[in-house]
Amino acid sequence: MPPQTRPPTQASSVNGLPHPPVTAPPFDQTEASTLATLVLQDGSSYQGISFGAESKSIAGECVFQTGMVGYPESLTDPSYRGQILVLTFPLVGNYGVPSRETMDSLLKDLPQHFESSEIHIAGLIVGQYSQDFSHYLATSSLGDWLREYNIPAIYGIDTRAMTKKIRSKGVMLGKILFPISLVGPTVIPADTEWMSQCQNVGWIDPNARNLVAEVSLKEPKVYAPKASQAVLGPNGKPLRILAVDVGMKYNQIRCFVNRGVEMKIVPWNYDFNLDTDYDGLFISNGPGDPIMTTITIANLTKALHIARTPIFGICLGHQLLALASGATTKKMKFGNRGHNIPCTNLISGRCYITSQNHGYAVDVNTLPETFMELFVNANDGSNEGIIHKTLPIFSVQFHPESTPGPRDTEFLFDVFIKSVDDFRKTGTLKPIIMPGGTKEDALALNPRVSVRK
Repeated sequence: MPPQTRPPTQASSVNGLPHPPVTAPPFDQTEASTLATLVLQDGSSYQGISFGAESKSIAGECVFQTGMVGYPESLTDPSYRGQILVLTFPLVGNYGVPSRETMDSLLKDLPQHFESSEIHIAGLIVGQYSQDFSHYLATSSLGDWLREYNIPAIYGIDTRAMTKKIRSKGVMLGKILFPISLVGPTVIPADTEWMSQCQNVGWIDPNARNLVAEVSLKEPKVYAPKASQAVLGPNGKPLRILAVDVGMKYNQIRCFVNRGVEMKIVPWNYDFNLDTDYDGLFISNGPGDPIMTTITIANLTKALHIARTPIFGICLGHQLLALASGATTKKMKFGNRGHNIPCTNLISGRCYITSQNHGYAVDVNTLPETFMELFVNANDGSNEGIIHKTLPIFSVQFHPESTPGPRDTEFLFDVFIKSVDDFRKTGTLKPIIMPGGTKEDALALNPRVSVRK
């Protein structure tokens, strides 16, 4: 059998110059393509072919995501704010982008097919871009949509090699540089001779600023369910969930309202402890380093002390709840971003496939005695959820609302709403009961058999 050889990968440079694209534009393309250069903080550089906006060079944090589909939802996820996103799936753009004008039939002013009202990434890196698209919902190409929001994008990068670099070295800052002849003079002096032909910009670490303040809504807003579906409290009104928007995906709103509860969404710095007109407290997902969101953490610390209603947090909301309890968080080497990440429920022992997008994690060793670990990542062992031992308070690191990704854990919205409903009916705060029983129960029903060979 002949020896196996690996296919060539994109080197970091050729004779000190950026490595050229690993693919070519379509053979029938008549206009000339623009070459842009991805520069990483470790000194490596890669040329790619532009298919997005070409108005200026940009900088951000370079991360990768392993999802096979769902770029309209991912690119509008506020958790990606300020990041240069590398999509590992090799072919992107082949199903276009849905209408931006189609609104949700129930929520009225929210777009039906997206997770926010704008694209939040700083730039997009893909292996191969499909110039042609086909989907019954598509109204434009991915490139046209990116240009609408002035977001640069390049293809012809070996995203497999890029992902291996990030996995081995960790996430790093990056830039997408365009030629001076196209976008105008440089912003800062060039680092190398070849870069003198590009509009160079400074490094930007988005985690050094309060990204939550950039993406949170500015004024409170209420979304009501259909009257026929409303879950009513003892006062005859729909149960109201007060949701702290620290970068909320729109499908979290849909998951609550479609289950018959009313949502009052408030800004990240809203003092919800002064507001008594709600039945449960929810903290959304969001971008950046959780310790930057000091006001929300302080308000949550007070809410935990008062313990007035059930509390549920997702993603950044999970991290903020942990920080408010006295635990700490840590930056991960390359994070977890994808739609097929397994997480194990430590109570039932059941493993779920989840959608994730985060670069920070809760240090479970710092949790106070009143909390216990609820979910753990089956790949890297990082924390994926916590639960209070005596109160209806819990949170998860992954995204049970999906979009994109699996809906295996969407039942957590039902768990939270049931705890809110029980609290309003009884006036008593009882600990969360997770469905699925315990590991001991499962083992008793299905004993393990050790076969001696």
